[in-house]
Amino acid sequence: MNVAFFLVPKDDVVFVSPEATMRQALEKLDHHGYTALPIIDHRGKYIGTITEGDLLRKLKDSPEVSFENTDQIPLSEIPFRKKNKPVPINADMEDLISLATEQNFVPVVDDNKVFIGIIRRSDVIQYCYDYLKKMEKE
Repeated sequence: MNVAFFLVPKDDVVFVSPEATMRQALEKLDHHGYTALPIIDHRGKYIGTITEGDLLRKLKDSPEVSFENTDQIPLSEIPFRKKNKPVPINADMEDLISLATEQNFVPVVDDNKVFIGIIRRSDVIQYCYDYLKKMEKE
């Protein structure tokens, strides 16, 4: 099965730009109840994923950073602990399973590496569950 069936399109995805600040990322995460956000540049390219953990480590490891000055810290100054890998739109579901075990979502890019959306881990799990149930009935 092609991943396009499970795609949450970019227009429905909350993301931040690389020029965003730590405060902006924190506020989006909090407002939407997410633990991670894709970072998309002005050309639409997927840059990486910023997580709550990345932001917390920045606060912990940088004594000069407090919540009050997070609006002065660009996301480019925050190291990513993990590199969330994107998949091409023509990937199949099996390609996603190993990525989904490590990532809340899997970014999807087109042939030009432009971000077009995400596949949620919950959708991958549901697919696997449905498949197993179907196999039990056969």
